Amino acid sequence: MSGLGVTEPPGSELSAGFLQQLPSYRSALRRRGPRDVRAAADQSRAPGGGAGAARPARELPLSIADKRRFRDYQQADIKSLSGWKQWKSASSKSLKKCLNEVKELSSYLELWRHDIHSIEGKFGTGIQSYFSFLRFLVLLNFIIFLLMFSFVTLPSIISKYGVFNSSFAKIPPKNIDPHCTVYNPSGNKGLVYFYTYLKDLLSGTGFLEVTSLFYGYYTIDDAWLSILRYNLPLAYLLATFAYLALSLLWIIKRSVEGFKQNLVHDEDQFQSYCNKVFAGWDFCITDPNAARLKHRSLQYELQTDLEEERMKQKIADRTMKEKLRIYSLRIFINIIVIAVLSGCFYSIYRATVFSQENSNDISSMNFQANLLVQYLPSIVITLANFVAPQIFSFLIRFEDYSPAFEIRLTLMRCVFVRLANIGVLLFSLWSQISYCATVECKACGYNYELYPCWESQVGQEMYKLMIFDFIIIFAVTLFLDFPRKLLVTHCSCKLVQWCGLQEFGISDNVLEIIYGQTICWIGTFFSPLLPAIATIKYFIIFYIKKISLIHTCKPASRPVRASSSNFFFLVVLLIGLVLAFIPLGISIAQIPSSKACGPFRNFNTSWAVVPATVLGFPAGLQQVLYGITSEAFAVPFFMVICLVMVYFIALAGAHKRVVEQLREQLVMESRDKQFLIRKIAEAQRHP
Repeated sequence: MSGLGVTEPPGSELSAGFLQQLPSYRSALRRRGPRDVRAAADQSRAPGGGAGAARPARELPLSIADKRRFRDYQQADIKSLSGWKQWKSASSKSLKKCLNEVKELSSYLELWRHDIHSIEGKFGTGIQSYFSFLRFLVLLNFIIFLLMFSFVTLPSIISKYGVFNSSFAKIPPKNIDPHCTVYNPSGNKGLVYFYTYLKDLLSGTGFLEVTSLFYGYYTIDDAWLSILRYNLPLAYLLATFAYLALSLLWIIKRSVEGFKQNLVHDEDQFQSYCNKVFAGWDFCITDPNAARLKHRSLQYELQTDLEEERMKQKIADRTMKEKLRIYSLRIFINIIVIAVLSGCFYSIYRATVFSQENSNDISSMNFQANLLVQYLPSIVITLANFVAPQIFSFLIRFEDYSPAFEIRLTLMRCVFVRLANIGVLLFSLWSQISYCATVECKACGYNYELYPCWESQVGQEMYKLMIFDFIIIFAVTLFLDFPRKLLVTHCSCKLVQWCGLQEFGISDNVLEIIYGQTICWIGTFFSPLLPAIATIKYFIIFYIKKISLIHTCKPASRPVRASSSNFFFLVVLLIGLVLAFIPLGISIAQIPSSKACGPFRNFNTSWAVVPATVLGFPAGLQQVLYGITSEAFAVPFFMVICLVMVYFIALAGAHKRVVEQLREQLVMESRDKQFLIRKIAEAQRHP
């Protein structure tokens, strides 16, 4: 029997009348009418009717005997076909089987598959979602590195060293004052002290400044391979747009998948409990360790559900006095949060201005002072990123939110600290770059005396932020987490035992890697090989966090859900990507490009290479491109996009109504079972 109708047993009028009393049968009659119900039942009995004939037997809702008869029917149908159609059908089945085997094999080649599965069983799906998120960033940065290396770095290296009979054209800037083209990189020449190499390695200056790591290395205008011309400035700009678009599409794709899971989970909490209790176990598990991991995973999910239900019940039972008290407290706490953010922003601005004004006034022999001044913005940003989340984590305990919302709110507050700190740093740099007090400086369009190649120096700031962020993560794990573990294990002091083992802070750790990824997105334009450093950094961080989690952390006392965590992590990452668009857009379209280095030294701005390239196209193609970018095309295109969005919104509404009907049918199925149980009980009492 089903929610669509009931199949009447042949030759049994009594049975038919009895089954017609079922709630699901009456509900189907009210919705569709008796003819539709009978037609649906007849169609479900037909082995080759409708679209089910093209489906494999294992996918049909039939018994084993019916599936065997259906398979025999299909084989007899295939034998009646011609030889070509038989070969085509057999080839299609073989190809599908081969693809399924390749897909199954590729799942075993998935990066850190066993490690993440083990973490899920020991510490829950919430922490497992962090490591899955970290694996996604490793793959994303590796793809970005391949993109930039293939289209920007490799052509430059091949052309500069004449590989494959290649050459390059370096056109001197035209109509530009000569003083704007003076750039002498601080590469190490002659005998230097060892600590100078260490300083250069940490700050990106010296010998690193003249390598392909930074923007100033790419001074080629055209790369020639035999008769083929490669426009490096255009490729540089298009590769930048490509990695941003790739990141956006990939994040949206994963966000949509997480949103669907989150929507299904939030739709019906009772159904979620039933799925975990009755259908959550994997009966294919034979390994005892894997069984224990699966058991712990289900246990953590149920604990999360019960904790959220407890908080919902507590919120529902609040009196008006308690609501006024908690809302007043939240307003006061948010005022403190705004004050903390303002203090962080002002400190970063002053530190950046001081560092830029004094970095060239310190003797190169004074290693400690020079390194401290150069790293002063990074140090202040790191301190703000460390202190502010601790304050927010302490304050949010008094706001009485649910565990899931507590993580989201903490993330949103901390994301403004970390991402806005980068924005304040860039704003401080650009205020120094664009400051011109002389006529010569205004002729260049930027402060050429302090920043002869300002793109490379911005890239160095992003490089220092990434290196310093990695050093801090490693140092905190080595000098704080492990000593705390040793003290708790071997020290019987009451204060130490009261502190206990630390819990793995999901929000703090997620913000760390989102902060680093935002730096990578911004810095890749100024340092094309920065994604390679980010890939290595996140690869090492995975093992650092795994070792720290296993040996120094305890399971969270308030577990969180993986589905909502995965979705929200990607939303915060998407915010970081959108915020990265702003400084990159300003750098490309507004700030004059350096006239002494880089592929755009012959253009006023980096974006100017696009109209210059379009002018070299044939007249017909130019008219097409101008038409696409005109308002006459933009307005109809916008209207079409709006219509498409309306269509998909209507389609989503229709799917939602279908899901609601299916849920109603499941409810009616449960009522059918209750009805039949009552009838059986009555029949047993009155034989």
